[in-house]
Amino acid sequence: MTDLYVLLEVERTASADEIKKSYRRIARDCHPDANPDNPEAEARFKEISAAYEVLSDPAKRDRYDRYGSVNGFDMSDPFGSGAGGLGDLFDSFFGSGNPFGGGGGRQRGPTGPPRGEDLETSSVIEFTDAVFGCQCEVEVRTAVRCDDCEATGARKGSSAETCPQCSGTGHVRTVAQSVLGQIVRSGTCNACGGQGQIIPDPCHTCSGAGRIIEEKTYTVDVPAGVDDGSTLKLSGRGAVGGRGGPAGDLYVRLRVKSHDVFERRNNDLVRELRIALTQAVLGAKVELETLDGTEDLKIPRGTEHGKLFRIKGKGVPHLDGRGRGDLLVVVGIDIPSKLEFEEEDLLRRFAAVRGDDVTPVDDGFFSKVKTAFKS
Repeated sequence: MTDLYVLLEVERTASADEIKKSYRRIARDCHPDANPDNPEAEARFKEISAAYEVLSDPAKRDRYDRYGSVNGFDMSDPFGSGAGGLGDLFDSFFGSGNPFGGGGGRQRGPTGPPRGEDLETSSVIEFTDAVFGCQCEVEVRTAVRCDDCEATGARKGSSAETCPQCSGTGHVRTVAQSVLGQIVRSGTCNACGGQGQIIPDPCHTCSGAGRIIEEKTYTVDVPAGVDDGSTLKLSGRGAVGGRGGPAGDLYVRLRVKSHDVFERRNNDLVRELRIALTQAVLGAKVELETLDGTEDLKIPRGTEHGKLFRIKGKGVPHLDGRGRGDLLVVVGIDIPSKLEFEEEDLLRRFAAVRGDDVTPVDDGFFSKVKTAFKS
């Protein structure tokens, strides 16, 4: 193993500042970005970086001076994942990967064709369809696979080529200055979009994108119990990615029409039932329309205005399929605004029996009505 002081071109008695200054000078000269086609320069850069990692740490430098090696530090793999390797050092600055392509000195490959965009559309459905479920069709303008080039983006008879800017890796390295010195960052190659390939002879149909824009119609299964504003996700029904990339998702936002009779409150349905005054006083059995058909509803004697009746299990199904809400029936009593002579006469006698104080009768009007009935 080459002496670390020789690698950094300093004496064994060199101070920390002298070691740092020499390291920076050599690193600038042999940095991979300054020597893109020189593998020897990159190898030397790794060696001096590994040497500096040891000699810049007083404890490691002391162990090296004493024993000629550093316990737990493998100089044969300076960018490996072992304890004390520069992979760990760079991970502390850059997260899961170092600027040289990850642990073990391996270069990261291209990111591959990008995923397509997610799309969103809306659909208006009937109230009863939201309650019981249905199928509806939606139309979206989206990107679909180009069949002329089989989604490759290259004209028939041609093919993609390795990107010259990133040499097919899909990533490029940049060097930035900071208070700590030079910082190397790795980013997506702009020339190929991270795919590692370019299309020199693009397909005339899709202009090299590998996809074209079309109107598509999809059938959506709407589950029972959805509500206004619910969003359904159709995985893989969004736009396809360029050059064979996977498709995004399609989100369908539902708009539910209102109903003439029923109103929804969570998973319950609410409706009003108008009954006559006599039915409220004397009781009755009435036919009630529900979304499931006709039900007989018993109105007890003396039912008051606003009385609430609950019919179990006639509401909206739960989305998890476990049961249904209830139907809530609110009673409204119809009070007649105009009465025939006999109707008013009966009510006045009824009021007299109960001792109720009511508005006196209009004698002039009442006499005219009596005369009309006698004639």
